Amino acid sequence: MGEYRHILLTVDFNSDNQKVVERSKALASQNNARLDVIHVVEYTSSMYPADIPLSDDLAMDNYLVDQAKRDMQKLLGKHGLEQATWFVELGIPKHEIVRVANEQGVDLIVLGSHGRHGLQLLLGSTANAVLHLAKCDVLAVRVQS
Repeated sequence: MGEYRHILLTVDFNSDNQKVVERSKALASQNNARLDVIHVVEYTSSMYPADIPLSDDLAMDNYLVDQAKRDMQKLLGKHGLEQATWFVELGIPKHEIVRVANEQGVDLIVLGSHGRHGLQLLLGSTANAVLHLAKCDVLAVRVQS
């Protein structure tokens, strides 16, 4: 690995975050790098039938974003990252992660990977998509599924 100056940690607020957060903090410390944190709330409209009114989708999306912001602040406090710049974005995770990384001049994205096999592998994963879309290095930290 090269020397990194700006790291983007992706989180999803489950118990698997611990290992990914600790790896990111260690890399940031070793490289004296800035560490930013991102969580992406996926559009609810992609999960429900088209006959649900758009206003209901927007209300649900706004609720989920507000909840994610509260969860982000808890996570940052738990891991001593209160001073980190953080982002809660709404959209398609792979696209939002790469967009924010590009806009912020990130040179390493760190995310968790469950190492799925079979059908899940064929369908793809956020980690795999980010790896192929990102202009910077990507570190996938294996977590238990």
